[in-house]
Amino acid sequence: MEERSTGEARGLVLVVEDEVPIADLERLYLARAGYGVHVEHDGAQALARIRQLRPVAIVLDVGLPGLDGIEVCRRLREDGDWTPVIFVTARDDEVDRVLGLELGADDYLTKPFSPRELVARVRALLRRAAGPAAPAALSVGRVRLDLGRRSAEADGRPVSLTAMEFDLLAHLMSQPGRVFSREQLLATVWGQADYGGGRTVDVHVAQLRAKLGAASPIRTTRGIGYSASSEAAGPAPEPR
Repeated sequence: MEERSTGEARGLVLVVEDEVPIADLERLYLARAGYGVHVEHDGAQALARIRQLRPVAIVLDVGLPGLDGIEVCRRLREDGDWTPVIFVTARDDEVDRVLGLELGADDYLTKPFSPRELVARVRALLRRAAGPAAPAALSVGRVRLDLGRRSAEADGRPVSLTAMEFDLLAHLMSQPGRVFSREQLLATVWGQADYGGGRTVDVHVAQLRAKLGAASPIRTTRGIGYSASSEAAGPAPEPR
């Protein structure tokens, strides 16, 4: 279950909450704040979706049936996944709170809480996780992006990009050489989960390559996804 705001997405937040009215309220307020939101109601399914979607943050209920929130967080941290986690619990128990934080949770909210406070906590958590300010420009090979002006150049000539094309290219160029799956790109750039929408990424990549021409730094890794690299492009076909 996923919802998008009508404004600019700030990344995908995964909400794990078995009480449907609470999950709906969390989704509503996070979406209004500009986040893509995906909801799961049990821990095992949430764990699988977290690994697939790579959300920017996780709002995780402690008292889930079956695989509870504490165990979900423990398994993530054991796997080296340090996605920011906000625990939500119906209990105001110091032992539970300390245990959660020791396992690697980043923040803690006790029910009942204001949904506005949840949004504020998510924002603050992502600001801390972002670390130092992003560079003003990105360059990979023969392509340069001015992030402040949101302008692009290829071989020194200006290239007109749509907002989504610019965001996709900037995301790829921000980590040269790293291969992103289409699911990860949809979650991070579009702020949505993958419901058979991987073709959306392929279309935008094709449009970028057409506009950037031979200077395009976008590379395809067969069966995985896309990356940005200054190395010469090979003849690899598009995924699928």
